[in-house]
Amino acid sequence: MSDEVFVAWDDRYSVGIPAIDRQHQELLILTNELYNACQHGDVAAREHFRGVIHKAVEYVKFHFSAEEQIMEKIKFPRIAEHKREHESFVRQVLENVGEFESGRQFVPNSFVRFLKDWILTHIAMSDQKYHAYIIELKQHAAL
Repeated sequence: MSDEVFVAWDDRYSVGIPAIDRQHQELLILTNELYNACQHGDVAAREHFRGVIHKAVEYVKFHFSAEEQIMEKIKFPRIAEHKREHESFVRQVLENVGEFESGRQFVPNSFVRFLKDWILTHIAMSDQKYHAYIIELKQHAAL
């Protein structure tokens, strides 16, 4: 069975910062890896899912830190709200990972759909706010 593309990057998600856009693309790649890992019901697929989910958690933390550093540098006025969104997402993901690790009720497909929906919504809504702020700064020659 070949890997499927569950979620694809679209340039409309761009925030105008190439490094952040690449990180967003990597998050989608990891989401696709998780999706493909849970398409098989065997132990090997579960182990692959476990490895990818831990890689995804670490990458999310790295990405959020990079994004927040940029927001601090440009003095983005809604940074506190944005950080809270990040923190809430990390809590939810870690809770889900804990359920997966402990063998409690965990539906990998549902988790992957949650990831896809959250990431795309966050990029399309919240991240576009700091993108708009950067454009505004550039228009006023403040950046």
